[in-house]
Amino acid sequence: MKIIGQHIKNIPWEEKPVHSDQVIWRYSKNPIIPRDLLKTSNSIFNSAVVPFKDGFAGVFRCDNKARQMKIHRGFSKDGINWTIDEKSIQFIAHDENTLATSDYQYDPRVVEIDGRFFIQWCNGYHGPTIGLGYTDDFESFYQMENAFLPFNRNGVLFPRKINNHYVMLSRPSDTGHTAFGDIFLSQSKDLIYWGKHRFVLGVAPFEQSAWQTLKIGAGPAPIETTEGWLLFYHGVLRSCNGYHYSMGVALLDLEDPSKVVARSKDYLLAPATSYELMGDVANVIFPCAALADAKTGKIAIYYGAADTVTGMAFTTIEKLIPWLMSNNLLDEQ
Repeated sequence: MKIIGQHIKNIPWEEKPVHSDQVIWRYSKNPIIPRDLLKTSNSIFNSAVVPFKDGFAGVFRCDNKARQMKIHRGFSKDGINWTIDEKSIQFIAHDENTLATSDYQYDPRVVEIDGRFFIQWCNGYHGPTIGLGYTDDFESFYQMENAFLPFNRNGVLFPRKINNHYVMLSRPSDTGHTAFGDIFLSQSKDLIYWGKHRFVLGVAPFEQSAWQTLKIGAGPAPIETTEGWLLFYHGVLRSCNGYHYSMGVALLDLEDPSKVVARSKDYLLAPATSYELMGDVANVIFPCAALADAKTGKIAIYYGAADTVTGMAFTTIEKLIPWLMSNNLLDEQ
């Protein structure tokens, strides 16, 4: 089993603790990005990272002290220590006919397709929908048409065309906090008109996997492997103490990613540390980005913690796929 993609020679990495038997482990110096890295920031979380030149670039959710939700550009040499612009990204309309407007911007993802970096985010346009834009150099940013009607969240592009179509995952929602939610797939020839909508993943039965019974949503861009598309996702449990967000993983068919090969019964990572349990929104792990090295099989995952700070965790394809297949919820359904 192998990752299909690029070799990231400087992928951020920390070896698993000697006595740990876990398939995934947190970075020992988490959180890597504090809430007050910027003078104006109340929190920095749920952000996206990609390899860029000899280091890394990212698009970061930075809620300011007026609690406005904006996305900002950032750079890093090592993927751990970040410099983030104080000023939010100012998008340019893709062309004279493009409606490029945002009441708010949050939870971005970034994926490189054929040398262009595409940004997806939750965009405010008469409610939350999927904003779509791109940059070639992380200097100029262009906004395209919204991909879908409101209300929608968690728009995530695949890193290449499948059967000559761009493919995006999303979670249709409603006007409120969305106390429900399943993952759907949509296709497009031109990144403007989207159709061929297909159901992918729904919430799980409570008696089988309670951590993902309220709603789920796609996380980082799917990682192509020889076994299928590896998708990290968040699942939500509603308890007497409120909502709990944990991270799971699924495997989708390479040629038809609406078909699910496996999904984790147990969560992969759940709130357990102080910075995950306490913050502006308690009990949240929300994955938005992952770096995957095709040569070594290493995977570094970036996640929002308690809607306040940014954390990092590590795994390998050799550990993750066997764990998933032995922990496959579909075997019980």
